Amino acid sequence: MITKRILVFLLFVGVNIFAQEKKWTLQECVNYAIENNISVKSSELDLKNNQITKKDAIGNFLPSINGSASHSWNIGLNQNITTGLLENQTTQFTSAGVNVGIDIFKGLQNQNQLRKANLSLIASQYQLVKMQEDIALNVSNAYLQILFNKENVKVQEQQLIYNKSQLKRSEELVEAGVVPQGDLLDIKATVAGDNQRLIAAQNALLISRLSLAQLLRIEDFQTFDISDENIDVFESQVMSEDVKTIIAKAKESRTELKIAQTNLDISKKDISIARGAYLPTLTGFYSFSTRASYSDRIIGLQTDGTPILAGPLPTFDQFDNNKGQNFGLQLNIPIFNGFAARNNVQRAKVSYERAQLNYDQEELDLERNVFTAYTDTKAAKESYDAAISTAEARTLSFKYAKDRYEVGLMNVFDFNQAQTLLVNAQSEVLRTKYDYIFRTKILEFYFGIPLIQNQ
Repeated sequence: MITKRILVFLLFVGVNIFAQEKKWTLQECVNYAIENNISVKSSELDLKNNQITKKDAIGNFLPSINGSASHSWNIGLNQNITTGLLENQTTQFTSAGVNVGIDIFKGLQNQNQLRKANLSLIASQYQLVKMQEDIALNVSNAYLQILFNKENVKVQEQQLIYNKSQLKRSEELVEAGVVPQGDLLDIKATVAGDNQRLIAAQNALLISRLSLAQLLRIEDFQTFDISDENIDVFESQVMSEDVKTIIAKAKESRTELKIAQTNLDISKKDISIARGAYLPTLTGFYSFSTRASYSDRIIGLQTDGTPILAGPLPTFDQFDNNKGQNFGLQLNIPIFNGFAARNNVQRAKVSYERAQLNYDQEELDLERNVFTAYTDTKAAKESYDAAISTAEARTLSFKYAKDRYEVGLMNVFDFNQAQTLLVNAQSEVLRTKYDYIFRTKILEFYFGIPLIQNQ
């Protein structure tokens, strides 16, 4: 028994350690966010609601069937249905029936309602995709921010290690009388500054991890971490395309434009539905009824004309004898309804014009966004190339400054300046790298390339 408890404890500890050491990939983050995001869940509910609405539209083509049954008591002064005389009595009646109605023609409104329901279902599917795309975009941005902060922490750590070794070297030079005591104090101040920059970089990393964890709705953000993926800078083939080609491709694939187009089609169907009120409607109906009474019945007459009474027939016999049916067609022709039909048509036309304006605006926004993404990507690439050139130059400059400082040909202030410029250049390379990667992903996104390639 004790051995079993020990095994269970070790298994629990092992699972707990594994959970804390889990490193989330970008694909896992995106999938988890899509599954747990509140806005996505709300869009899924909208989709389910439109599926129910489609069932309602299909149901309009089916007949309506209603059954009825009643049992009543009449107490007091009532006419005796057998003798025709007013008597104080208690009588009982039972009746039952079935009514069936069906729309044969309703101005094509049922057909247009079904078409509208199908369009609404498509629109909600597009809206769900749009929400998932937005979540993937936000998660990707937050993920890349963590990667940038991680590499920035490494740069600051390496700089701190180097300056600590430089501090030790300076202490030896001061003892040897090669450099003055003031240089040693400046180096110590530099190390202290490096510590501050490292703490700031670590805090930025923690905040970026917290931001992504909140986006994923993960409460235990302190143990949350992503895998150290090495995302290389790549030259996207989309950049070789003309911006007009990218815009045309975006108009074919972008979800927001599909949503606007579907809403425009829905508004057009609303006009057809409203116009259906101008047309006559034809309905078919059928009803079946039967009844039973619990009063005495006349079965004959005596010689003096007095009726001969007997008890009521069995209930089911009465139901069989009293069966009745009613069926036919009903035609309704609208002549004047206080301009209600006309106003509904005009109102639907206004909604259509508004949907058309919304589509035009979405198209303009898409063109502007694609053009902005194209120019931003080009600028980000140029900034990244410039940052690399600057970092290479700063590296050579720092190496030259280091050689001069070690032989006493440069003071510590100028040496620290060269070192600070190098660190800033390295950080700028990281910043422009991930900015360029993200801008490229957005441009590819508009070109129809998914942000995340499913494995």
